[in-house]
Amino acid sequence: MSWAVEIDNLVKSFDSFVAVDQVTLRIEKGEIFGFLGPNGAGKSTTIRMLCGLLTPSSGRATVSGFNVATQPEEIRRSIGYMSQKFSLYDDLTVEENIDFFTGIYGVPRGRRANRKDYVLHMANLTERRRALTRTLSGGWKQRLALGCAILHDPPVLFLDEPTSGVDPIARGAFWGLIHDLAETGHTVFVSTHYMDEAEYCHRLALMYRGKVIALGPPADLRKELAGHTLLQLDTPDPLETMRALAGLDGVTDVAVFGRGLHVTVGANVIDAVISRIRHALVANLIDIQRLEPIEPSMEDVFVALIEAEERKAV
Repeated sequence: MSWAVEIDNLVKSFDSFVAVDQVTLRIEKGEIFGFLGPNGAGKSTTIRMLCGLLTPSSGRATVSGFNVATQPEEIRRSIGYMSQKFSLYDDLTVEENIDFFTGIYGVPRGRRANRKDYVLHMANLTERRRALTRTLSGGWKQRLALGCAILHDPPVLFLDEPTSGVDPIARGAFWGLIHDLAETGHTVFVSTHYMDEAEYCHRLALMYRGKVIALGPPADLRKELAGHTLLQLDTPDPLETMRALAGLDGVTDVAVFGRGLHVTVGANVIDAVISRIRHALVANLIDIQRLEPIEPSMEDVFVALIEAEERKAV
């Protein structure tokens, strides 16, 4: 198979700090590949190497057949790149920004009008084409930045934390645009620390402390919690509840999730453990507002995987 992106044992060190540690990945053409992890996990450093902006310390990677270490200029001409810091000019209109980037990306003059019309239509910006960019909301700036990144119709698109600071509704609309691009054959490599966005990806890698700790489709990664059941537990005092459940037989983990708690228990002893939880909370005069099994989210999976990594390091 001809891969869109190939990475073999990629390493990036800054003095004694290893930011990216032996990462190996294969990404198919037309795939939406998610790169998830907390800030500082090494996601952005990996993407910058793949974009030809950083030289690897060791290992090998290719993008559309170009070597990131020896052919960075060829890579930069053949990819689209968008970061959380939108590279737009606020004092230009939407249309003027597009015109500027068609020149930057070397779009042939004969194709510029068609590409501009495509981007305006794709991003639903036609009616805003003469608006000053500074007057746009974060969601509309995001659409414009994506449109500018694909003006030269790159086969591979790198999106580095593109939805950071954008409201949930705008994030959902943005992911709709990403899926439209993938359906036309573009490969999209997107990093995010929003765990809910994992569900939009065909496959994803969970990254922690420079390493890929899990890789696969979202549904397969949720199976990492096989053998356990997750309970949603809501009480008026989550911290006091955590203390009451500390060391309780059958409870393997308790984590704050929103305003409540996610409690991980053994799948084969769920009824007995629920009974013990109820007795423990009643004994501590804690009111139970909700206690029931739920489907694990990607955030639950990620927390469980990180905790497993931490236990290995001890």
